[in-house]
Amino acid sequence: MTHVVTLIPGDGTGPEIVEATRRAIEATGVEIRWDVQDIGTAAIEKHGTPFPQAALDSVRRNKVALKGPLTTELGTGFRSVNVALRKEFDLYANLRPARTIKGVRAPVGDVDLVIVRENIEDLYAGIEFDLGTPELAEVRAAIEKAARTTIRHDAAIAIKYISEMGSKRIVEFAFDYARANGRRKVTAVHKANIMKFADGLFLRVAREVAERYPDIEFEDRIVDNMCMQLVQKPDLYDVLVLPNLYGDIVSDLAAGLVGGLGVAPGANIGSEVAVFEAIHGSAPKYARQNKVNPMALMLAGSLMLRHMGERKAGERLERSIEDVVSEGRDVTYDLKAERDDPTAVGTSEFADAVIRRMGGRVHA
Repeated sequence: MTHVVTLIPGDGTGPEIVEATRRAIEATGVEIRWDVQDIGTAAIEKHGTPFPQAALDSVRRNKVALKGPLTTELGTGFRSVNVALRKEFDLYANLRPARTIKGVRAPVGDVDLVIVRENIEDLYAGIEFDLGTPELAEVRAAIEKAARTTIRHDAAIAIKYISEMGSKRIVEFAFDYARANGRRKVTAVHKANIMKFADGLFLRVAREVAERYPDIEFEDRIVDNMCMQLVQKPDLYDVLVLPNLYGDIVSDLAAGLVGGLGVAPGANIGSEVAVFEAIHGSAPKYARQNKVNPMALMLAGSLMLRHMGERKAGERLERSIEDVVSEGRDVTYDLKAERDDPTAVGTSEFADAVIRRMGGRVHA
């Protein structure tokens, strides 16, 4: 079977790590036809918009995309191209595995977590009102009347909303993922002790959903306590499901526990479309230097293969990456004990080592 996947090179170092990842994925033997499309800065330069219709149509048609990092601030009216993509395709689930890999320097050993972050609602919905605008005055007056409180006139306002539907589908996603991947426990993370209605709703829905999954252990934790416990005893946790803002923060914390954003894969998944990516930024100062570590996007490629039903190929790719990193010879500078180690290899050479580990041929 041939899979058709939209391939988005991205900005900065994106094209280099996307090319390395493409070669590694092809070395698994899975037949893929890549539909290359520009989104982001490159698209603005060519088409005058970060979202050419042809690119959006490609993602919608193929339903799976592999994306290089995109520059966040484009000066085009979009706060974030990544956030806009999530909203365009209703990619409501952000999946962020964080696992200790031998050969990656990390402050904590033996971490194996999966962060499931709600991607659409909460404070990141982007409902904000700026100082000096008539909309702010109108919203402030309505809130003061409804809540019987006073809001300072020099305060901007952001709206946090959490829905039953949004909570239900993200918690179901977390439990379904746990069940499909042999995970033992789901922990709902919240601040319901203070935000009794919004976070309280999330917690109530999580408890209701958990009753339908008796084979998976369920518990909940307050978000600040969760952060402390992840640093002290991450081995007690497995799958965490969180509203948008907490999920953003905790997923970066978890990435830090296993070595940083450079080794952290991610997926944005909806009911129809899934986009796989590295978590780190586009690092334009390193562009076209064949220097950066492609490991995070390669691991995202492994997630993508599993999502497409090519589980064995995804596992094979992941094992090969881990073997190369564990050996520590053909790795990029950031994975060496000393960052100026002259034996460090480049982006392309890292991919070559992974391909050879899978028994593939490296073409000059």
